[in-house]
Amino acid sequence: MPSTVHGSFSGTAQAFQASLASEPLLILAALVAVYIVLGILYESLIHPLTILSTLPSAGLGALLAMLVTGDQLSIVSIIGIILLIGIVKKNAIMMVDFALDAERNQGLSPEESIYQACLIRFRPIMMTTMAALFGALPLAIGMGIGSELRRPLGIAIVGGLIVSQMLTLYTTPVVYLVLDQLRQRWTVHRRRAGNLSALGRQAPQPSAG
Repeated sequence: MPSTVHGSFSGTAQAFQASLASEPLLILAALVAVYIVLGILYESLIHPLTILSTLPSAGLGALLAMLVTGDQLSIVSIIGIILLIGIVKKNAIMMVDFALDAERNQGLSPEESIYQACLIRFRPIMMTTMAALFGALPLAIGMGIGSELRRPLGIAIVGGLIVSQMLTLYTTPVVYLVLDQLRQRWTVHRRRAGNLSALGRQAPQPSAG
């Protein structure tokens, strides 16, 4: 083949390649939108990060499931990963929502509030996860005409749910406490800086001459 001859995609393959190129931007825009909505809902800039911290485990589980089954990262599997964004983060939403309410209305400490959230919200978390898991299982093991198109979607959802469920039950309370400690340190730092600036303004200025 001469060096002056180059190959490129055209038609449907070119459109598919262009759509894959814009997927990272779409996922990033979705995450930013989710962060803004959660920040407004919980009146916090830091605890939406606790909820979003569950998403890497879902993506990791989906990729591992496709690696084990030998499937490729297609547009259908990417759709499954996007669906996981909405399914997986509800685990953290259930815990964070209860913990923040217990802190603000019952006066519990962050440690006690997230502990109570893990105990009380464990059953609904498992129920919703298992319902989504068994709902996607027929897609993952389906056979027949067109099953090769639907299988990557089911595999991505099943793998992401299994891995994220095993990890987020342990990582979400840890992330919640770490971010809450960072918030408290930042609040103390701002108060000290405000007190120092107030003392500086109140200090008598030396008179000239």
